[in-house]
Amino acid sequence: MSQDGIVLVASVSIFNDDKVLIIKENKPTAIDKWNFPSGHVEYGENILYTAQREVKEETGFDVKLIGTTGVYNFVSSTNNPVILFHFVGEVTGGSLNLEEGVISDSKWIKVNELGTFENNDLREPRVIKQIINNLLQEKIHPISVYNEQLI
Repeated sequence: MSQDGIVLVASVSIFNDDKVLIIKENKPTAIDKWNFPSGHVEYGENILYTAQREVKEETGFDVKLIGTTGVYNFVSSTNNPVILFHFVGEVTGGSLNLEEGVISDSKWIKVNELGTFENNDLREPRVIKQIINNLLQEKIHPISVYNEQLI
């Protein structure tokens, strides 16, 4: 979703034991680029739902969001202003089933191995490196900083 040209994105680092899942995208704007499962907020969605939906669509996993590394504001490689909400989650169900035609590969790796990726292998490397740095330093804030809409 975009608001006055700003693209809103939810992204999730999925943990299973001491490893995190990273995926290789095969999208027109990110061919063969490693990233965390992520995607645009659709009209009417809250950010927490978007994060869980995108993980399910791209990986097949159900996740519980347990924290956040923060909000990242940047101009994308396609020259769009982006506000990215990055979450930390853990697998609660489902099984690995990569979204056909969109996600070409995935790996479970230790967090400290995330730093070994070259910039040209990552989608939006400056942002991904900030997220990785926050994960390595365990700068993870409680999920309760997000107030869900009461109905």
